[in-house]
Amino acid sequence: MDWHRGEYTISTERGRLDLGVVHGFISEESYWGQGRSPEVVRRAVENSVPFGVYHGDEMVGFARVVTDYATFAWLADVFVLKEHRGRGLSKWLMEVILSHPELQGFRRWVLATRDAHELYRKFGFIDLHRPERWMERPDPSMKESPDYWRPR
Repeated sequence: MDWHRGEYTISTERGRLDLGVVHGFISEESYWGQGRSPEVVRRAVENSVPFGVYHGDEMVGFARVVTDYATFAWLADVFVLKEHRGRGLSKWLMEVILSHPELQGFRRWVLATRDAHELYRKFGFIDLHRPERWMERPDPSMKESPDYWRPR
């Protein structure tokens, strides 16, 4: 599926994805995926619903949704390259994702963010309603990674 706005396109077409751009941003620029290997990025994308943001043929943003297509969705790896920020692309990307016909009727959507809470609140995301019910199992080898897994 494709959506168009001005000079930009959002597409779920897997063949159009530039995994080099996705890997480069996640492994080198993001706070959540520093050092992630190309193979891990490839597998993550293959097992998700990918959304690429394009300026012409150039990939300038990305997000993916991990879902069972019935009850649950996890929004992950959302980014827009620095040169294309400030143009409303993140908001448009969220509108497209949340209106995608195959991603409707879920009991819950989740995501994790360090610094974009206000963006996601505009789309109905709230702080965990019952955080005492949620648990996580971080990879023990991630102890030395950036502050992604460290308690605040």
